[in-house]
Amino acid sequence: MPPTLILASQSPRRQEFMRNLGLDFAVRRADLDETPHPGENPTALAARLARAKARVVAAQLRTGSRTDDSGQALVLAADTVVALGDQLLGKPVDPADARQMLVTLRGQSHQVISGISILAAATGRQITRTNCTLVTMRNYSDAELEAYIATGDPMDKAGAYAIQHPEFAPVARLEGCFSGVMGLPLGDLCDLLTEFGVPVAAPLASICLGHGAAACCHPVHD
Repeated sequence: MPPTLILASQSPRRQEFMRNLGLDFAVRRADLDETPHPGENPTALAARLARAKARVVAAQLRTGSRTDDSGQALVLAADTVVALGDQLLGKPVDPADARQMLVTLRGQSHQVISGISILAAATGRQITRTNCTLVTMRNYSDAELEAYIATGDPMDKAGAYAIQHPEFAPVARLEGCFSGVMGLPLGDLCDLLTEFGVPVAAPLASICLGHGAAACCHPVHD
């Protein structure tokens, strides 16, 4: 019997990918301080936060009383960091912050780094990977930017945008992993699940193509 899989994220996009892969999973929230350490680079930050989120939820399982979240669980966590040069762009605190981020990113190329980590609650074994994608934004108009902000969609997303948004469609070019920009690099996810004895039979490229992207799904290891 495969281990219980716990997703340490309330992100609808990550949950959608998990369902598309045909995985059975439960969801736990991982609350922690996501402030970067002084001098911490984006890749190190994404990896550290993914590891920490998995450990927070594993600790919850050890102290909890729910039998379905047993000590045999695998905890999956991810974190996504948007970086324009040395500037880290997190989730906007308000619409004005979202506006500033989108103006800053307009017409520019930036990096989106997703860290992904799986932790076996029973043994403490943990493997973490990062996936980096170069994203170039189109030169959207001020009117398009304001209409997008008015939808509220930017407010829960690093960098204040969703690559998959059908109306705003902010991205002109992508070099790397579409699903990684959405927050869960599928190639890395399936590699890690296989490492922990959870096979995935779903066609990864088809899942990415279902979101209108190129069939990338090639992991980049740190």
